[in-house]
Amino acid sequence: MGDVATYHWLDDDGPAFGAPGVSPRWTSSRKDAVSTAYSASSRVWFTISHGTLNEIYYPTIDRPQTRDMELLFTDGETFFHEEKRNIKYDFHRVDRDAPAVRVMGSDPQGRYTVTKEFIADPHHSVVLMNVKITGDESVLERMRCYALLAPHLNGGGAGNSARSLLVAGRRVVLAWKGGTSLVMGCNVGFTRSSCGYVGASDGYQDLMSDMTMSWNFGQALNGNIAVMGEIDMAKHREFTVGIALGDGHHAALSNVIQSLITPYQVLSGRFIEQWQRAMTPKELAAASTDDGRLSRISHNVILTHEDKTYSGAFIASASIPWGSSKGDDDLGGYHLVWTRDMVQSATALLACGRGETALRALVYLACTQHPDGSFAQNFWIDGTPYWTGIQLDEVAFPVMLAWRLWKADALEGFHVIPFVEKAAGFLVRYAPITQQERWEENAGYSPSTLAAVIAGLVCAADLARGHRAPELAEFLEEYADWIEAHLDEWTTTADGMLLPGVTRHYMRIRPPSEGEAFHNPGIAPGHVMLSNREPGERTDFEDREIIDAGFLELVRYGIRRADDPLIVDSLKVVDHVLKIETPNGPCWRRYNHDGYGQRKDGGPYIGWGQGRAWPLLTGERGHYELAAGHDVKPFIAAMEKFSSKGGMIPEQVWDYADYPQEEMYFGQSAGSAQPLVWAHSEYIKLLKSTVDGEVFDFIPVVKQRYGVETGKRTFKSSVEIFQASRPVREMTAGMTLRIVDTVRFCVLYTIDNWATSLKSESHPIGYAGYVADIATAPGQAGKIVLTFHWPGEDKWLGRNFEVAVVAAG
Repeated sequence: MGDVATYHWLDDDGPAFGAPGVSPRWTSSRKDAVSTAYSASSRVWFTISHGTLNEIYYPTIDRPQTRDMELLFTDGETFFHEEKRNIKYDFHRVDRDAPAVRVMGSDPQGRYTVTKEFIADPHHSVVLMNVKITGDESVLERMRCYALLAPHLNGGGAGNSARSLLVAGRRVVLAWKGGTSLVMGCNVGFTRSSCGYVGASDGYQDLMSDMTMSWNFGQALNGNIAVMGEIDMAKHREFTVGIALGDGHHAALSNVIQSLITPYQVLSGRFIEQWQRAMTPKELAAASTDDGRLSRISHNVILTHEDKTYSGAFIASASIPWGSSKGDDDLGGYHLVWTRDMVQSATALLACGRGETALRALVYLACTQHPDGSFAQNFWIDGTPYWTGIQLDEVAFPVMLAWRLWKADALEGFHVIPFVEKAAGFLVRYAPITQQERWEENAGYSPSTLAAVIAGLVCAADLARGHRAPELAEFLEEYADWIEAHLDEWTTTADGMLLPGVTRHYMRIRPPSEGEAFHNPGIAPGHVMLSNREPGERTDFEDREIIDAGFLELVRYGIRRADDPLIVDSLKVVDHVLKIETPNGPCWRRYNHDGYGQRKDGGPYIGWGQGRAWPLLTGERGHYELAAGHDVKPFIAAMEKFSSKGGMIPEQVWDYADYPQEEMYFGQSAGSAQPLVWAHSEYIKLLKSTVDGEVFDFIPVVKQRYGVETGKRTFKSSVEIFQASRPVREMTAGMTLRIVDTVRFCVLYTIDNWATSLKSESHPIGYAGYVADIATAPGQAGKIVLTFHWPGEDKWLGRNFEVAVVAAG
């Protein structure tokens, strides 16, 4: 342990006993129905559930660092109260502009009242809980208070160690795992402390047995542990408990002592003052129906989810979906970076006038970008990939953010072209087929993904032209035009079966065909395999059987008009299949037959369940209605009502009749992530859009190119893109066959069955690779037969491709 010799270990009370190394699945006595998540300018995030400190995150590692810190009360003779079971707290905000929380609750008989405030030290990695206890003096003078903490350092409950320690004249408890240390202390000091194993020798077991603290175990090593400290209530009816984190013992110990020697009111004042300087734009309140309450909370929630060590890294949530049912084997949670969610956060902050914060996000992404221009599906804040799927929208979104910052003249000294060119090159190499769409499950042609790709390529082209690269700009625009020209062909069905009378509509996704990238030969052509379905349920569906509202992204970015008949008809199907009218307003499920959500019996998702309604999608629908010229207030009001008492917007709400056995209530938070920062970003942008009278995410160059405002275009797509991984089998006479590859090549071809042969040398087009064109005449008929030669390797393809040339229909 290296530095432990500099401290006085309080191990004279004897060794701990129990079950070292055992880490049962985490369980909680109550559903996380009213959870909150806050942070400050320090390096910690924390969540509060039902008035108890539930989880703390340390951003250097960005994994759960502790689970469930609570207070225990007893008079030693007649009662023992665990606050999360015996005390029901209400919820207050200390200040309307700051994420400082006050909770108040009384024991079941009303004999004493506990008031707690939570903040993070503005300058140290410490969470502070100030506690005041009032009530019947005859009861208080006999009471004892104990702080109980169950560390889950570095992502799990197993393998944690703890020891009582005397430092700077104070008794504290130190826990560690790997290189991360945690210290719990109190400004008035602990009179006694103990370290034990959960379920065997922890402080809760001790007090439950006889209402007195009989165990004073000095250490508990390498196990699923809990530590406890006693506070002398006879002398101190007000005290502050601090939980510090650090890279090593000295850091954590110094942090907690620095915080605890400073009066709580001083730290609280600094905390509130700093948040008041980050005030939410007041004009957003005018568009709300709650006097701006949720706008202030949402603004703060987004800000708090930026890491304080890795500047610009915004995580998806400081919560773990269904965390109460997960064990150490599930590290991910939502405390990871998804570029999709992160760009939504940065764009919402841009809507609040925070260009410098959005720029930090872009710079962070540029430093995380892979050499090929892509991004990992998600990653820890230090850039280490977690899941590694290819999601094209997660490559396009950063390009769109770069364009917005460029147009806002907010790039400062950041030279953005290399970053954008690499991302656009990756899109060219992989589009139009994505390995995963925005719900991260299926491969194919996705309307929402292709909307992002088209918009991203047009933005990249605009940037390229603005930085004197007209050839690259034209190439990227033509690639985007090719996708847009085929969009409805690739992503719609003409034989819909979900709503009688509406046979043509967008699908959630069309799977790749044989020979195309990411094709799954294990399922029938035109079918998708759905994940997360309950055991025994059907998993194989035709693509025309599944719909989501992802096609609304086409309207959002300016690729399609809101009154486009195909959009309107597709919405009819969406509302028929996915819309839920809850007591709090309309909400929509992701797609039909979704299995990612609370189970039908109200229990937690355990790899399968029933997808529930997402408030995020209410916001997306609100943006569409604004684009269509309709009233947006019902959607704003619904999102406000979906939020918890603490103002946290959940990922999903329970969308069925009340199920009190599992604390599930119609239109209220289910057990998924809370808050979902993407939902808070969507809400902020919906308010901004309402104030502006136009969808904030509209991209003018996209709208102009595809004639959304005028109904007319100044161009027609004239190229057909050919890649060896996605060969073209037919093209219209008069168009150009454009062959794209990653390295220099030569295409040898014939239009008269090799009576004569022609050759076209490729030329470079930046990170997109190399291209060669074969032009066709308007009246041309027959076929083009072609093959490739790669001179760098002196390698021939070894086969021919045939492309039929047909007259325009």
